[in-house]
Amino acid sequence: MTTRPLIIDTDPGQDDAIAILVALGSPEFDLLGITTVAGNVPLSLTSRNARIVCELADRRDVPVYAGCSRPMVRTLVTAEEVHGQTGLDGPDLPEPTMPLRPEHAVDWLVDTLLAADDASITLCPIGPLTNVAMAIVKEPSIVTKLREIVLMGGGFFEGGNVTPAAEFNIHVDPHAAHVVFTSGVPLTMIPLDATHSALMTNEWIERVRALGTPVGVAASEMLDFFERFDMDRYGTAGGPLHDPCTIAYLIRPELFETRNCHVDIEIGSDLTMGMTVVDWWGTTGKPANCIVARRIDPDGLYDFIHDRLAAL
Repeated sequence: MTTRPLIIDTDPGQDDAIAILVALGSPEFDLLGITTVAGNVPLSLTSRNARIVCELADRRDVPVYAGCSRPMVRTLVTAEEVHGQTGLDGPDLPEPTMPLRPEHAVDWLVDTLLAADDASITLCPIGPLTNVAMAIVKEPSIVTKLREIVLMGGGFFEGGNVTPAAEFNIHVDPHAAHVVFTSGVPLTMIPLDATHSALMTNEWIERVRALGTPVGVAASEMLDFFERFDMDRYGTAGGPLHDPCTIAYLIRPELFETRNCHVDIEIGSDLTMGMTVVDWWGTTGKPANCIVARRIDPDGLYDFIHDRLAAL
């Protein structure tokens, strides 16, 4: 099997953790490294959590690089009310023993991409886009090295989950998102519109727990904690599982309903700062710059995630 070179940029976060585990359970990928960014919790904790997840999967060989500790322009906003004080509240997992790599994530991204063939590496950002934008600003020529960026972020028909207009990952660093969305990289966005169409069920979480493995037990405990917030907010019987949808899209794109659209990032308005303005109907005549997911097949998605967790 020919594997796809993949980099995950992340701010774990329980759903980030599941996305990393799903990628590690997918033989289709050669996971070159994980870069961490401040977002759900501060950088020291996201960097800790990424290593905890790698060790949970017995993959201490995956290098983890710490990146930017704050957004490009704005003050950092975090989400402990969703993810808990550690970002991985739920299971009782040991502190990591594998070290962070000494290179800054932005420098590693630039060096790794410059050394790669054109259009060869897939980048999967599932947190704020600070590291990615800083790498593009530092060395714009890396854009040609990227096969695609598949990111979790944004919302249009569903609105936002931090403000009425803005989803968390884009809200934290809208200026970074603007850099990425105007970079010319082939983009796919998995927004709230898609993730809210595929909700976890208690029965599915119990299937994960019933795997009986360290990964299955820890994942189910993460999800028990994580889904409570969205269930309380939206009054649904289960919560969405945002970030693993990016990994699922890369392997099972047929599970997703998508449209190629022009997407702008609002960076000028206090009222709608961080809004992903999706020209769904082509009203502006601007050329499409992003594949936007609208809906997901929930049964197919959660069968896929379960199977990849079971592989660890």
